[in-house]
Amino acid sequence: MKKYDVYGIGNALVDIEYHATPQRLAELDIEKGVMTLIDEQRQNSLVAQLKDSHESMTCGGSAANSIIALAQMGAKTHFDGRVSHDMTGQIFARDLHDSGVHSSLDSKILPNGITGKCLVFVTPDADRTMNTFLGVSGQLDSTDIDIEAIKHSNAVYIEGYLASADNARDSAIEVRRIAERRKIMTCLTLSDPNMVKFFRGSIEAMIGDGVDLLFANEDEAMELAASDNLADAVSLFKKLAGKFAITRGSQGALLFDGISEIEIKPRPVEAIDTLGAGDMFAGAMLYGLSQGMNFQRAGDLASLASAKIVTQFGPRLRAEQTQELLSSFHRDNA
Repeated sequence: MKKYDVYGIGNALVDIEYHATPQRLAELDIEKGVMTLIDEQRQNSLVAQLKDSHESMTCGGSAANSIIALAQMGAKTHFDGRVSHDMTGQIFARDLHDSGVHSSLDSKILPNGITGKCLVFVTPDADRTMNTFLGVSGQLDSTDIDIEAIKHSNAVYIEGYLASADNARDSAIEVRRIAERRKIMTCLTLSDPNMVKFFRGSIEAMIGDGVDLLFANEDEAMELAASDNLADAVSLFKKLAGKFAITRGSQGALLFDGISEIEIKPRPVEAIDTLGAGDMFAGAMLYGLSQGMNFQRAGDLASLASAKIVTQFGPRLRAEQTQELLSSFHRDNA
């Protein structure tokens, strides 16, 4: 038995969430609905204009959110990323530890610098817009990889946001190669349409000759396929991955288990914040697969979990909410 169900690597960021109207985003010159990388000066300017109007501040980042969801459900997890020893870095490391996630951050001397932050804007249509200053997370490199943790994991999970920096991209590729050599399941998420649009070469390098499981939403998938036709994306994904999951928002999800395509029905809810929905879907699905569920059942759990998270603000559920959700899923599917 391996020590960890899933090893994750990604940008370690503190999410600072705000409510905003589309008009306010326009005033701030922010492109709605996507993730945009910004520098420290731009972030400081935005924070100054927004003043103390944020709703929450939590440990975040795509892979971290998924790994925390896995841990809350009861999986054994490890996460690698880079933060500094500033206040937000300490918040991140403590939050990760308190969530039950093992991490090298627990034993490392944290470097000088500024921990990455993601300003998240939620509009009344429940859409999320992100402006990210990577800080020291942008310096993530091979020294941040815990090779022993990978060796003792059943799967590795890599976030596409690492494509934005050459050293981080190379680290992601190294994690994939270490896992491949040891026949450990490789999983990757495309993360955001802008990552595919502006860092296509790096994303393709991270995928390499193919991964075992690829996650994407519909926009990301079609951006990678350079098509507005989902069928084209499905055809491409079958060449890039042994299995995949494409989330489709209110239309559910489309899965491929290596043999058959599987439609996951949507769960109608009143969405107020879609931040973290894809991260939760991936985390819940990986949990289901780690517990021996087939693709259909794991996809149903992921659909339930992502539907739950969009009904509240923030990228994560509380641990007790996650356990309640898992219990209800088991009851309903007994």
